[in-house]
Amino acid sequence: QVQLVESGGGLVQAGDSLRLSCAASGGTFRAMGWFRQPPGKERECVASISWIGGDTFYAESVKGRFTISRSRENAKDTVYLQMNVLKPEDTAGYFCASRARSYEFSPSPQDYDYWGQGTQVTVSS
Repeated sequence: QVQLVESGGGLVQAGDSLRLSCAASGGTFRAMGWFRQPPGKERECVASISWIGGDTFYAESVKGRFTISRSRENAKDTVYLQMNVLKPEDTAGYFCASRARSYEFSPSPQDYDYWGQGTQVTVSS
């Protein structure tokens, strides 16, 4: 049974940093992505990474501030999202997602097979 479990969200002030983690288990993970969804808005891809080679994609709004990375240790897969210089507009629910059939990173939610439950990030001004 595939499980993606996010952690690391919270309430911070503008300019602060947070690191989100997503622990993945129970399946094959070829590419991973972090998405966010502010209240009343559509889900958007923040960053995506290919498990082989580590090629990455970033949304323009987070380039230079966010970094996605992955690790595989002792059969445990984890993907991270380091978020620096946070802004109030970064406030959203953040979701981890995985692709089981392709190693290509993708900004499209439809390309992902599994999703976590999400973790809330709130940035106060």
